[in-house]
Amino acid sequence: MKHIKYLFVVVLLFVSCKKTVETKKRGLITESAMVVSAREEASKIGSDILKKGGNAFDAMVATELALAVTYPCAGNIGGGGFMVYRKSNGEIGGIDYREKAPKAATKDMYLDSLGNVIPNKSTKGALAVGIPGTIAGVFAVHKKLGSLPIEDIITPVMELANKGFIITKKQEARIKNKQSDFRDVNKDSILFLNNYKENDTLKQSALANTLQQVMLHGSDAFYKGDIAKTLAKFIQDNGGIITEEDLASYEAKWRTPITFNYDGLKIISMAPPSSGGVCLAQIMKMVEPFDLEKFGHNSTKAIQILTEAERRAYADRSYYLGDPDFVNIPIDALISDDYLKDRMSNFSFEKATKSSDVSHGKVQVIESNETTHYSIIDQFGNAISATTTLNAYYGSKLYCTELGFFLNNEMDDFSMKPGVPNMFGLIGAEANSIAPEKRMLSSMTPTIVEKDGELLMSVGTPGGSTIITSVLQTILNVHEFKMTMQEAVEAPRFHHQWLPDYIRMEPNVFDPKTIDELEKLGYTINEGISPVIGIVDGILVLNDKTLEGGADYRGDDTAVGF
Repeated sequence: MKHIKYLFVVVLLFVSCKKTVETKKRGLITESAMVVSAREEASKIGSDILKKGGNAFDAMVATELALAVTYPCAGNIGGGGFMVYRKSNGEIGGIDYREKAPKAATKDMYLDSLGNVIPNKSTKGALAVGIPGTIAGVFAVHKKLGSLPIEDIITPVMELANKGFIITKKQEARIKNKQSDFRDVNKDSILFLNNYKENDTLKQSALANTLQQVMLHGSDAFYKGDIAKTLAKFIQDNGGIITEEDLASYEAKWRTPITFNYDGLKIISMAPPSSGGVCLAQIMKMVEPFDLEKFGHNSTKAIQILTEAERRAYADRSYYLGDPDFVNIPIDALISDDYLKDRMSNFSFEKATKSSDVSHGKVQVIESNETTHYSIIDQFGNAISATTTLNAYYGSKLYCTELGFFLNNEMDDFSMKPGVPNMFGLIGAEANSIAPEKRMLSSMTPTIVEKDGELLMSVGTPGGSTIITSVLQTILNVHEFKMTMQEAVEAPRFHHQWLPDYIRMEPNVFDPKTIDELEKLGYTINEGISPVIGIVDGILVLNDKTLEGGADYRGDDTAVGF
């Protein structure tokens, strides 16, 4: 009888332990390959390309263009983005298909006669539009790294545009929210002024025709052919300054990623004109000496440490970062151990640092939200991390009916005037001032992580100025706090960007005691400004080499794989 009782206790303990292990929330697990993006249809098209034998770069092209169809508030062919990659042999690289300022752009083009910024001029309408880079970017990737014929990649996307996709509840809300802007900006009625409801089907034949042209004639169709003629005329008829010459001279640029080490990890992220890699390196290296795991996830001390590192990194971002083709950026100095140790030397757990007391650091310079992200790991071991955007939701709100897509408002990402914030509250300086053919600074942070020389993670997010800190917290959630990929992307997030001087927190998810402790230390907390911070998509390589997808519940994001 004693043996039976003993056995019963052992079984109970085993079941209890097993239940404890299984309570960890995981995303989709697959054996070979995975795509995680903002829409199920886009993830499925990308995954199907992989099933056909395509690689991660083929799937990137398909997923990017499918998001232009199914996620038109940010997915685009009228905007631009960045992608970093790691091939199965360890080779890394990155491509910059960020928009550029037109040749006729001037430093003061958004200022009135008194030197004040003219409201909405850089955010709405044709004058806000930068030269789009998406088509150039995906074709450059396919030419260098793709394996399948471009027809095999674009045909399913074109069919999706013609067949249509189902409007989600979140999309219904976004479209309704921008109706007034659509009417203000567009001279005529546009497709998105229809009264779309959840579960309605949205068909886009004009966009399908545009995709067919680029499929048949390559990127030249967009930048030098009939599409370019139509697009340039449309923009100019609406008061913009982009010309056929601007479009014809646009090129995507291959960039060497920013790489750095953090506690046994190798981080691979985007270089300028994205600020993501530099800022991520600064923040992670500033917090590395502290035992975050011991302090605990989203504890008072952990939030303090990250906030103070973010404060200092964003101050440097404001002053030093811009387009490396136009300004000399002291990247090595900005991410050096000695410099960052000095930046954190006046941090104290006893009280908050005031942003008014923090400026950019001193280095030796020798004489540079409204987004979407997707991550892909293929069956061959290649990984990409790509972030693309129109800037604001639906960009400039200007929609070209003939071609079937919205145009970006990326010109707002330049510094209109030193010290004046853009739509995300980010302060800029001379390094990011407007100049013809210059690329505007970005916060996009597509990132790949290695551990012990092996691929560990592909991760990124939309979110404007919060992109960098959302990627940061997701990596730390997995590495420091031992979360699954799904738990890491779903965890509550916070953000500090130097100015304005407050910690932005997602509402009603942080411990009130922690908030009270932070306020007593002198931190200002703002829980109301952002109902969500970032919509993170990530893929984690597990110990058994299977893949776990983390698709953020904050959006309609979905992982698909096999």
